[in-house]
Amino acid sequence: MHLINCLLLLLAGLLALSHGQLTFGHDGDSCTSSSQQQILEADEGSPSLKITPANADFAFRFYYLIASETPGKNIFFSPLSISAAYTMLSLGAGSYSRTQILEGLGFNLTELSESDIHRGFQHLLHTLNLPCHRLEARMGSALFLSHSLKFLEKFLNDTRTFYEAKLFDTNFYDSLGTMKLINYHVKKETQGKIVNLVGELNRDVMMVLVNYIYFKGRWEKPFSSSRTITRNFYVDEHTTVRVPMMLQDQEYHWYLRDQHLPCSVLRMDYKGNATAFFILPNQGKMREIEEVLTPEMLMRWNNLLQKRIFYKKLKLYFPKFSISGSYVLDQILPRLGFTDLFSQRADLSGISKQQKLQLPTVKFPQGHLARG
Repeated sequence: MHLINCLLLLLAGLLALSHGQLTFGHDGDSCTSSSQQQILEADEGSPSLKITPANADFAFRFYYLIASETPGKNIFFSPLSISAAYTMLSLGAGSYSRTQILEGLGFNLTELSESDIHRGFQHLLHTLNLPCHRLEARMGSALFLSHSLKFLEKFLNDTRTFYEAKLFDTNFYDSLGTMKLINYHVKKETQGKIVNLVGELNRDVMMVLVNYIYFKGRWEKPFSSSRTITRNFYVDEHTTVRVPMMLQDQEYHWYLRDQHLPCSVLRMDYKGNATAFFILPNQGKMREIEEVLTPEMLMRWNNLLQKRIFYKKLKLYFPKFSISGSYVLDQILPRLGFTDLFSQRADLSGISKQQKLQLPTVKFPQGHLARG
């Protein structure tokens, strides 16, 4: 299979705890019949739909913050991976810290119970991990636990029940061995696409929580490897680079030029139950589009691109590219409502009563997307 027919979306989130130190789509026949039914149920009022608004809200708030602080830079992250990791962490937080985590992620606890939130993620993970012949998607979590600390059974049972977390008894005094264990597990679960997730660990770490997402899909209308030419790619209004462009000029795609905003929107489907949207700002209009980018705007574009009038033959040039990113979350999340989680005031007593645990520097270090 040629890479030009695939999307690789590979993300992993990393949380470390130490003691005493601050540091939906088309072509359903590509899946099994049971998978089809469960995906259909997810579209008709499942537990995962209850958490959708909060997940979307967090995704846009995180994006706006990163975009405002790094203008002109590529942004690449998985909001779902961050939300799942911290919601899972909330299972071990005391009442005040638990509320702060869940509200920071956008959940309204007067409208949605904690049980509903965790059951929503449980159903979402189950749906994402359903077998599908022509679409590979997997999301998972793992807890690497110090053998010198007694962890509460309720926390361990809840992480396994709701988040399908795999548990590993770990000797953190053997830092090199522990890093090899973590990196091997993530590499194996992501088909060898995420390597060297952890580069260093302190010996006083008591627990590492890892969350990863792996997605690999083939276009419904694949590009031909023989039809790649070099053309201009406009990085911004001042920068142009020459890059290899894949070409299609005989295919129909869902495409519209927005009559009210300076942008175009392209919808491309994968074989299997997935769709990608590409928002293409007019030259020099990136900031203007970012200001109106909301869940409601995405829904508007999605609804428009169901109409046959927007299904048209295009001369489509698509760049080959690769993006990776890393974010230090303890510098970002406090500005999104996690005010005490990375301080000594954090209460993580639901993980262990034996010692007071604190969050050190937290990275979301391994994001990689390759297209082409």
